[in-house]
Amino acid sequence: MEKIITLNESNIDNEHICCAISDKKCHEGYMFKKSWLKKEFKNGYVFRRIDARAKVFIEYGPAEKGWAPVEAPNYLLLNCFWVSGKYKGNGYGKELLRLALEDAKSQGKNGLVTVVGTKKFHFMSDTKWLLRQGFETVQEISSGFSLITMKIKKNAKDPKFKESVLKGEVENKEGLVVYYSNRCPFTDYYVNKVLSETAQKRNLPLEIIKVETMEQAQSLPTPATIFSLFYKGKFTTTDVSVCMDNRFDKIMDKALK
Repeated sequence: MEKIITLNESNIDNEHICCAISDKKCHEGYMFKKSWLKKEFKNGYVFRRIDARAKVFIEYGPAEKGWAPVEAPNYLLLNCFWVSGKYKGNGYGKELLRLALEDAKSQGKNGLVTVVGTKKFHFMSDTKWLLRQGFETVQEISSGFSLITMKIKKNAKDPKFKESVLKGEVENKEGLVVYYSNRCPFTDYYVNKVLSETAQKRNLPLEIIKVETMEQAQSLPTPATIFSLFYKGKFTTTDVSVCMDNRFDKIMDKALK
């Protein structure tokens, strides 16, 4: 098994962050993500990955400082959590999760909490796998998201979604509305460049909303603060590839069925 390393303010400039490692068109977004991480490290954020050029990593931090509209006092909020390619099935996911749980125990936390799709959503953690590891569902909402926890203190209060996400809708009912943040290296390019062109080609109105602060993220109408697309006011997808001209129609047709 490859060594697992922790990124922090002192080494992040010289270490990769797994996604978009050599994607030149997303280089600016890559640097945005690094800048975002540097700020979040001050809030107790943790980024761990294997010591290899691969997409095998986990991110988490105090839920009170999390970029998601959830109420989870004294929990650690898991964000991106990936094991891809040849590293699947070799115990990396379990080890990364174990380290997060150990951090939660050492900090006296109630447990771990994360947002997932009730069914698997693109660019989100594997719901079924997490449930097999001992997570339990505490809330599901109509837009297809679930809140799941792995409790350390069994009598702790269940986390819950904030009111802002319960409708799964936005006020703007015309065309497309997209929310995105610098939490992912891909979003800046694909939203502002690719999706803009895709929407223009189809004569679809497009409103782009960049999530700039923790406070803004905690009051969004979507729990997926990396990327969420709404169509005619209703949540549609977390799949960033919908931005692409050759993927848009297929993904939208499937999502709207």
